[in-house]
Amino acid sequence: MYENVSDEELILRYRSGELPVADYLLNKYKPAVRMRARELYLAGGDREDLLQEGMFGLFKAIRDYDPSREASFATYARLLIDRQMYTAIQASQRQKHQPLNNSVSITELENGSGEANLGVADSTESIVIDLENTALLRRQIDAVLSPLERNVLVLYLEGMDYLQIAQRLDRKPKSIDNALQRIRAKVEKLRH
Repeated sequence: MYENVSDEELILRYRSGELPVADYLLNKYKPAVRMRARELYLAGGDREDLLQEGMFGLFKAIRDYDPSREASFATYARLLIDRQMYTAIQASQRQKHQPLNNSVSITELENGSGEANLGVADSTESIVIDLENTALLRRQIDAVLSPLERNVLVLYLEGMDYLQIAQRLDRKPKSIDNALQRIRAKVEKLRH
């Protein structure tokens, strides 16, 4: 129904009262949010917590996106998803025993029963800076990984499980598990 319509046009339709557009965009971008959640680690939480945070960031993007800005919706959504997840990670590091206690469901926001700060859209400059920081982190990660670890990470982020990765790379599942553990350790070391 919306497949041949640009995201920017969909946002305009949503603002005009076509509420099913939000569900379509949430479903369209959920695989990307899930993939991003798999890349990150939340102390005291799990991937589903990060997925929820990412979906909340996506919902903020749908609500706040300004088509007159220079960034595309996809770029803006990616930025807000990342920010929401990074904020949750930072909060979990400060309060390791209280992960995401203050999360708000998207349903509550749509019904008006939840509270959220859905502020003004970020400036193009802050979007560019965040994208540059993300690119730098990716280059740093790429520099510390072995060729095997890079291959494992790419396949893992594509959604493959240990067994599928092992079959694809002609390795034992334990070898894949070890590679993922090394990747996590190296990424964690870069973050500190």
